[in-house]
Amino acid sequence: MIDSSPPFFSSPLLNQSSSPQFNCICLLNEIVLLSLILERRLKGFPLGLSMDFGCFWVGFLFISGFWRVAFGDQEGFLSLSCGGATSYVDSSNILWVPDSTYVSTGKTTSADFIEGGSSSRVPVRFFPDSKEGRKCYFLPVQNTSSLVLVRPHFFYKNYDGLGKPPAFFVSLGTASTATINLTSSDPWIEEFIWPVTKENLSFCLHPIPDGGFPVISSLEVRPLPEGAYKSGMDDSMIKNSLRKHYRVNSGYSNGSIRYPLDPYDRIWDADQNFSPFHLSTGFNIQLSFNLSSLKESPPLGVLQSARVLARRNVLSYNFRLDKLGDYYVVLYFAGILPVSPSFDVLVNGDVVRSNYTVKRSEASALFCSLKDIRSLNITLQNISFYPQVNAIEVYEMVEIPLESSSTTVSALQVIQQSNGLDLGWQDDPCSPTPWNHIGCEGSVVTSLELSDVNLRSISPTFGDLLDLKTLDLHNTSLAGQIQNLGSLQQLEKLNLSFNQLTSFGSDFGILVSLQILDLRNNSLQGTVPDSLGNLNDLHLLNLENNKLQGTLPQSLNRESLEVRTSGNLCLSFNLSTCNNHSDNSSLETPQVTIFSKKKHSGHKRMPIILGSLGGVLFALCFIAFSMFMYRRRRKGTEITSTPRIATEMHNSNAARVISYKEIKAATNNFKEVIGRGGFGSVYLGKLPDGKLVAVKVRSDQTQLGADSFVNEVCLLSQVHHQNLVSLEGFCHESKQQILVYEYLPGGSLADNLYGTNSKRVTLSWVRRLKIAVDAAKGLEYLHNRSNPRVIHRDVKCSNILLDLEMNAKVSDFGLSKQVPQMDTTHVTTVVKGTAGYLDPEYYSTRQLTEKSDVYSFGVVLLELICGREPLSHVGTPDSYNLVLWAKPHLQAGAFEIIDESLKGSFDVESMRKAASVASRSVERDASLRPTMAEVLEELKEAYNIQISYLASMVHVN
Repeated sequence: MIDSSPPFFSSPLLNQSSSPQFNCICLLNEIVLLSLILERRLKGFPLGLSMDFGCFWVGFLFISGFWRVAFGDQEGFLSLSCGGATSYVDSSNILWVPDSTYVSTGKTTSADFIEGGSSSRVPVRFFPDSKEGRKCYFLPVQNTSSLVLVRPHFFYKNYDGLGKPPAFFVSLGTASTATINLTSSDPWIEEFIWPVTKENLSFCLHPIPDGGFPVISSLEVRPLPEGAYKSGMDDSMIKNSLRKHYRVNSGYSNGSIRYPLDPYDRIWDADQNFSPFHLSTGFNIQLSFNLSSLKESPPLGVLQSARVLARRNVLSYNFRLDKLGDYYVVLYFAGILPVSPSFDVLVNGDVVRSNYTVKRSEASALFCSLKDIRSLNITLQNISFYPQVNAIEVYEMVEIPLESSSTTVSALQVIQQSNGLDLGWQDDPCSPTPWNHIGCEGSVVTSLELSDVNLRSISPTFGDLLDLKTLDLHNTSLAGQIQNLGSLQQLEKLNLSFNQLTSFGSDFGILVSLQILDLRNNSLQGTVPDSLGNLNDLHLLNLENNKLQGTLPQSLNRESLEVRTSGNLCLSFNLSTCNNHSDNSSLETPQVTIFSKKKHSGHKRMPIILGSLGGVLFALCFIAFSMFMYRRRRKGTEITSTPRIATEMHNSNAARVISYKEIKAATNNFKEVIGRGGFGSVYLGKLPDGKLVAVKVRSDQTQLGADSFVNEVCLLSQVHHQNLVSLEGFCHESKQQILVYEYLPGGSLADNLYGTNSKRVTLSWVRRLKIAVDAAKGLEYLHNRSNPRVIHRDVKCSNILLDLEMNAKVSDFGLSKQVPQMDTTHVTTVVKGTAGYLDPEYYSTRQLTEKSDVYSFGVVLLELICGREPLSHVGTPDSYNLVLWAKPHLQAGAFEIIDESLKGSFDVESMRKAASVASRSVERDASLRPTMAEVLEELKEAYNIQISYLASMVHVN
């Protein structure tokens, strides 16, 4: 919408003494003055002695009344002077403030503005750096369930002396709302009506190639009446944004009016000739109306004027529209004439209301939603008396794209902040345009490309990007094990090339959608895992230039899959091929042919050939003998290592040593798998005394050095508590690292909450609280009473195990961090944890404290309350992350999100206490979280309240 009105907002009516507001203020002050004078005379004060005092109070009341009239009804107004340095009050008594608080980019200057022969300098903000990403204002909004009017004003006037007015487009939230072309009109003003859903609204300026620098001079936000501008819309339109094209004060030609005549500060333009000429008359009659039926609350001054048909049967308006689109039209009618006219209302030739009657002293409105129109004609066709219209509003309906999942947005921002990146990521990653390095399908982030930055590791936060199809992290300084990708079930293309990765990890086997895997130019060692063969959709596997060796899994030997292996020690589906190619280098060895000038007879060449064969035979024998001696020495080392470790364990009072032979017998040759994880597999075993055990066999990728394994077993052996899973024994021989734990037949808490029908148990609220109390006891012991003190680092539902009586024990603290007695904060280089449970402060700062366990346990409490997993694709995108979704509901006491199976069976106070401690435990700021001891005490209280509630119910029954 192009508007030629000036950038300063003086209303003509404000300078007219006949305005109702001005007359009201004058009359009020006259009454106050006369009342004070009369009061002084009646009390016997001489008039002269009381005049100074009376004038003071008159002045005070006048000023108080002025500020109340001027600013009292401006609640929710925000008026930004873009590029301005100081605050000021304009001629409409509206307060303007500098914009620097609401925008973090851009430069400021000023431009010349000429009006009525006088010149002034107007501040502007312009945005010269296209690499900074979006140029956004973040505007606070008070009421998140209403509408606001957003009015930006754009002003060039050759401020840069280049004489090239810019073109760019602007957006509100996720919607691209308008293209600004200051070549066509300078200045340029827009008005948008926006349905508020959040406390902050982003308004962004976006450069267009070769369009110059975006520039803005002012930005206003005004609250609108609740429920307005929705009538006549269907469900698909009601959440659209509205862009003003016309707002006509019909029948009024003396300039535009706005605040304070319109308390919502809409600008009502004078009635222009919207068709070649009007055969109608403007009327302005001072009548009052009951406006309660009009949610839009048009100002009385607008309804008191009208365009009325004078001679012919048809009153018509023709409006030029920018483009083909959907539009929303509001027609206002008020009975200011002594008759009640009736007429048909036609829009673009179609009758939208027949025999419409305007009743005396009543106000009404007619709403029309029009799809796919390029021009607009509004016609009132006479039936009786004189057709009339008091005001017209015409808006383009702008569709608002869906916002991206809050889980995705949070994860991306954590990745940016924790790695010290400055990518210009703010607001929504997909709309109105995708962020740099981001690809989207609609509102879903499907690709992330972060090449050539220093990530160092793949953090668990990457696991929150559940919809990723493409992940490119090549040349990002990744080292160590490939990890934290197991939750990316939609991933099709993964590029981790040109890093320093050394180990495959255990995630690849479950990335079932993977099609392209690029791992070239790393330092991967050992063999290629069999799990890659489970990727049926994989058609390119690039392993070039690593340190891999051995036989490739035969499951990868299929026509649909291209496997690239050059540049490794020896990597093939058939190791016999390595006999002829000891170094399968990616760089081909040049072939050199030497020609001799002399000719040699055959009998002279024979001794040379025999001598060469003898040398080769000797070399082979020497190599064979060396390998024999090496293997013998290595076997001797293995034979002696187990007794040494057993001795160390005995001296440290650790768990008993179990031989590998005993392990195989106890597990029936590793027959029954009862669990799998990043460490390897867990098997059910039975010791000779009949005791059932869980046997955890570490995979090659997770094995520790001998000394580290000894230290870990020593740690586990010293930790004893009824709510911690105890270590029964260990095995360290034949390249095996095995831990033997007590077996808990009740399964994990995760099994009982989310398992299949055969495993899942419907847990009552009192049972869930008992499990939470038990687990909290175990963690509190680790934090405060174990020696050494321990931080678990991977608290989650699958690490809380249950016995047959549903008593809970915390397991899997073998990867824990010991806490020195005098220190409670530790900086770690590798963040360990599980996506959805990971403490965001621990991840961003690398500082591990007991509060990290508190956060993870808080997520477990939310699971017990809501009955859903931390990360899920069920429901709307905003509900994917349990913490972000549940926390605000529970803090507000909105218990409708509680697990359906619990409703009607819990005491409200018990639930409130549990919800409170859960919400505080997942505070992003660790200092605001309770300690585990405090969590335990509050859970005990919630448990006791629920027990009393159940007892009272039994007594009543």
